[in-house]
Amino acid sequence: MNLANQKPLSLNDLPDCNIVTTSSSTKRPLLVIVGPTAVGKTGLALHLASRFTGEVINADSRQVYRGMEIGTAAPSEADRASIPHHLYGVVDPDDGFSLAQFIPSATQAIQGVHDASRLPILVGGTGQYINGLVQGWTTPRVPPNPALRERLEALLTSDGVGSLAVRLEELNPTAAARVDLRNPRRVIRAIEVAEATGASPDTAHQQTPPYNTFIVGLTTASRADLHRRIDERVDEMVAGGWLTEVRSLLIQGYSADLPALSSMGYRELAQHLAGELALEEAVRLIKVAHHRLARHQYTWFKATDPRIHWLTIGDECVDNAEEAVRGWLGSIN
Repeated sequence: MNLANQKPLSLNDLPDCNIVTTSSSTKRPLLVIVGPTAVGKTGLALHLASRFTGEVINADSRQVYRGMEIGTAAPSEADRASIPHHLYGVVDPDDGFSLAQFIPSATQAIQGVHDASRLPILVGGTGQYINGLVQGWTTPRVPPNPALRERLEALLTSDGVGSLAVRLEELNPTAAARVDLRNPRRVIRAIEVAEATGASPDTAHQQTPPYNTFIVGLTTASRADLHRRIDERVDEMVAGGWLTEVRSLLIQGYSADLPALSSMGYRELAQHLAGELALEEAVRLIKVAHHRLARHQYTWFKATDPRIHWLTIGDECVDNAEEAVRGWLGSIN
């Protein structure tokens, strides 16, 4: 299929596709692109957005941070200028961001895209974010409690994160089982939510899914092929200035201990800049961590999941994705 000379399709050009309806019984469409890291989700999202008059909405928990574009493989400035993008680089590295912030932010972005009679395309590898949105989860909305946080910070300073973990386990063992007990920021937030509601910060109640959702999943022919793609991309990111990006964040005063900067790659490159790791060893560890991430992502996006239209990347992948999306949009009444 030669796509070069075909004009973009408007959603209103597709048969039986009325996405601007005000009927409460008709769900508006949401295209979702999932899959492991380095599989090509961003590129496919850009292509489908250009073909179906769409806008891209981020569902990657690391790409929300400003100043971390290289190490999170966020869309380039040129890509973001060519197609409207949402929820990329919206918080500073020392700000918290979780499912509770993502769902209302993404919902608002999707609403805006629908109101413009365009197709929202949710793309990313954070399974919790994607499942939460498409399944209609609601999460506890507990505002910060400065006085409680001050007391907990003092306890952290005097007795360490273990004391906070014990307190959380006493308040809500279920929440303690879900939270990374080595991360003081997350433990403090979990205590804050548990004291206010008795729930975990990511506890969610499922409502009727709000969208007519079509999920495209990208995968590789083999795990070895995926690892090769990951390794090549890590090398490209390092060559493209990732180390300079990490150095800039540290110079700006962002601590290497922040949750955002303790994510894969940033931790290792910060250790290299501190003289604790050779660059070659840091890069090796980054690749291993990304292999581990891919395995974890496959636990969220399973090959047996009937919701997902899986495509193996290759010569026909883009054409097959376009055909599948056109068929889905054409079936919407």
